[in-house]
Amino acid sequence: MTGFTFQTTPNIRVAPGASADIGPLFAGLGARHVLLVTDAGVRRFGLSSAAEGSLAAAGVAVSVFDAVVADPPADVVLAAVEAGRAAGADAVLGLGGGSPMDTAKLVAYLLGSGDRLEDIYGVDQARGRRLPLVLVPTTAGTGSEVTPIAIVTTGEAEKKGVVSASLYADWAVLDAELTLGLPPAVTAATGVDAMVHAIEAYTSRHKKNPLSDALAREALRLLAANLVTACTRGDDVQARSDMLLGALLAGQAFANAPVAAVHALAYPLGGHFHIPHGLSNALMLPHVLAFNLESAGPLYAELAPLLGGTGADGFRDRLDALVAATGLPRRLRDVAVPESALDLLADDAMKQTRLLVNNPREVSRADARALYAQAW
Repeated sequence: MTGFTFQTTPNIRVAPGASADIGPLFAGLGARHVLLVTDAGVRRFGLSSAAEGSLAAAGVAVSVFDAVVADPPADVVLAAVEAGRAAGADAVLGLGGGSPMDTAKLVAYLLGSGDRLEDIYGVDQARGRRLPLVLVPTTAGTGSEVTPIAIVTTGEAEKKGVVSASLYADWAVLDAELTLGLPPAVTAATGVDAMVHAIEAYTSRHKKNPLSDALAREALRLLAANLVTACTRGDDVQARSDMLLGALLAGQAFANAPVAAVHALAYPLGGHFHIPHGLSNALMLPHVLAFNLESAGPLYAELAPLLGGTGADGFRDRLDALVAATGLPRRLRDVAVPESALDLLADDAMKQTRLLVNNPREVSRADARALYAQAW
């Protein structure tokens, strides 16, 4: 066996209604004043109410920053840091989808370390200490609650990542009740995102290992078995719980065996056209799978039985049918991406070297352009 390192979040709580027990977790971490980092929609729909009530009952003060937006730009992250500093926060709660959780990680780190955001982009540049941090997802997709990664939009459309073990939260809390009202389209897009995490971790050229493989397989099994049910029967607590757990397991997998070309090609779609990240992944997935077949075919064949298929082609067919059953758009033109933008997208995708290096087959600029053309 080749040597490997595996890291993950030290504490995980999984139970419907678990967000109502957040207060004692923070009290146990010694927190006196928590900054809640979220978005306006989460608060509008009352998804943070149980957590806020629990904090109050535990005698922990709460300040709220709810201005996080999708694909959070650097200025939003810095505004959240200033809000936490002004409030005297000594701990951070990230509650929402991937964007609030990514923002919360950076806020906890920047407040705790005193580092500057522009100095920590890249891998292992954030080496300081962070404030106590608890993450609660309201979608079953990003797995951000158990990853050491935060993505920030810089400039006009470019995305940069901060990757550091310092970003692992103290607790990840999965409360399926927070996902019961998630619309089918969001359920589908975030669910496919989680499936891509599992697939790309399992086929990652670098750092693939037996633990990430086991997590990726179980994640894919749970997600494939429950995705359509969660989309069509959104009040099914068991299906919602299984989706959340699947997304978490996929997050643990790709935190240790990083994702690759599907994500690299998805990021420019979000940056330039504000297409939700999960949907961007779904749009590029079938084309990258076909491209990778010559290198990753045997691994796809190993995953095929988890979807009820046989062989690499069976895996791709079953996955394609599953995504189609969710009703997600299938072509870039369906989400208002003009054909004239394909060169720009290809140029930007090639900047995602942190991800492309993990792809089982090398991706050239011409390959990226061709993949976008196929998806268009």
